[in-house]
Parts: sequence; structure tokens; C-alpha cells
Amino acid sequence: MKVKMLFRAFLSAFMFFIFFNFALAEEITAPSAVAVDAKTGKILYGKNPHLKLAPASTTKLVTAMVALDNLSPEKKIKISNISAKTQSVSPKLTAGDIYTVRDLVYLALMRSVNSATVALAEAVSGNEKDFVKLMNDKVKKIGANDTRFINSSGLPGEGQYTTAYDLTKIMAHALSYPLIKEAINTRVYLVRSEEGKEHFIQNTNHLLWSEDNMIGGKTGYTRTAKHCFVSASRIGNRLIYTAVLGDANRDKLWQDTQQLIVKADTILSGKSEPIVHLTEEKHIVKASYKPVNKVPEKQKIKSKKTSNSKKLKQKKTKNATNNTKSV
Repeated sequence: MKVKMLFRAFLSAFMFFIFFNFALAEEITAPSAVAVDAKTGKILYGKNPHLKLAPASTTKLVTAMVALDNLSPEKKIKISNISAKTQSVSPKLTAGDIYTVRDLVYLALMRSVNSATVALAEAVSGNEKDFVKLMNDKVKKIGANDTRFINSSGLPGEGQYTTAYDLTKIMAHALSYPLIKEAINTRVYLVRSEEGKEHFIQNTNHLLWSEDNMIGGKTGYTRTAKHCFVSASRIGNRLIYTAVLGDANRDKLWQDTQQLIVKADTILSGKSEPIVHLTEEKHIVKASYKPVNKVPEKQKIKSKKTSNSKKLKQKKTKNATNNTKSV
């Protein structure tokens, strides 16, 4: 009798574990998503984390890193005709206007202005094509081996891809740049050209307004890539990276990111085991546990329970909802 009772208890626990983890995977609507523990570099939760997909404007994190590897934040850059004519969201940058590297980085990371990335690329390499070579060299050094870029902005094009897991490596490295860390954690910012033009910009990352544990992130959108987001958050005294690729809309993007944070919290607290869920998608490879570059964290942000979707909708800002190009 005792053996039967023990067997039933074990079976119930096992079935609950299977059901819980199946439900965990089904809650994420994006085709690819991942949560990574910054301390160990291990995947806490993954859904097709190595699926190669279009990066959209998450690309701009690498653009900013390469630019800051080669330029002083206070260097002044004149906007070229090529840069000014690049398809982009507002604010529109006019040929001949002069901005600092700092302000161009803010425009690229906060508002996702494509013209700003082209201006940075031209300032470093003379043209965007040669700059992209530096970007691809950069991601190889980071260890993001399933990532390749063809431009500085993330605008659509053949042969450009990344993975959710690679994006967490990119975010980990990006946080070692004080200006990038500052920009992705800034809600609003005033950009001024040398000619006196002012652009008041607002961060496309809605979660900065609703999640106190959010250190920062980078959004992305094109029709091909759909909605993408990579972020860094605090859970107690632990740092985690999350990435989502290919979500159907912005509301789903925020909800999936919040779910990843909740899942990471559940796993780090010992209530669940790490899980990698693989579907029948193409280009899926076995989960890798190579360490993510650890960066020192001086800034600590209070952990806060994630808000529900109703609260998020009340707090979300206007500008990201209206983005229709590469953001």
C-alpha cells in the first residue's frame, strides 16, 4: 500500500512538473525567447533560443559599441546627405546639421533613429559598408557566433540575422559601456544640434515606466523581423538578460518580457528547473551554456514584481506604439 501511495505521489509530482513546464513554454507567444543568468551564463528559460531571425534595431547596440570604440562621445559629426536620406523614424536629421557622438548614440538607442547610426558609421569608417565589417568582427569577439549584420541600423536585408541567445551576449557586453548603459536607462532626453535645433525624444522601451527592476533594453521592429527586444533586469541581487524575437505586436513583446522575468525569478528561487523548449522550427540547435561576458554592475535597481498587462497598458507611452519602421 505504501509503495502504491509513493508511486501515485511521484506520478502526480511528475505530471505537475510536465504540465507546468509545458504551460511555461506556451505562455511565450514569440517564436524565440530566452532568459539568461548573468552570473553563470546559463539559460534559465529558452524557447528556440538559437533560432536565427532578423535582428531589426537591436542591431544598434553593436553600432553604438563600435562607434564608442573609435570615437569620443564629445566628437562633433556633420550629417551627410546619405545619412539624412536613410529611411527612419522621427526626428528627421537634416544634412549639414552637426551633433555630438553622445547625442547620436542617444538618438540611436532611445528613439532608434536610423540616420544617427549611418552618421556614426560614416564618422568611423567613411562609409557604412566598411563599418559593418567592424560590427561583424565585434560580435565574433563577443562570442555571438550566430549573428551577422549587413547595415548599421537593422533595416531589412538578405543575410542579416541574430538569435535570442546571442542578443543576451551583446547586451552583457554593451553594459560595460557607461554611455550605452546610461542611454538605455533614460526615459526622456533633449538632443540639440550645434545649429540650435532641439529634439525631445522618448525611450521606446515601455517597461522603463512600469518595471523598477528594468536596467534597460533595446527594441526593434521591421515587417520582416516583427517586434524584438533585448533587456537587462535585476531580480533581487541577481542580474538577468532577456531577449525576444519575432513577436506579433508591442503588447505581446512587453508581456513576453515580463513572463521571462517571472520565469527567471521562479527558477532562481528554486521553485522550478531551467528549461529549453524547442519546436519544429528550422535552424534550431542544442542549447549552449557558454558563459555570457560578465560585467561589473555598480548601479542597483530595486526589484519589483512585474505588473499585469492592464497596468502596463495604462502606463505605456505614445511614441513606440506609432513606430512603423525600424525601431
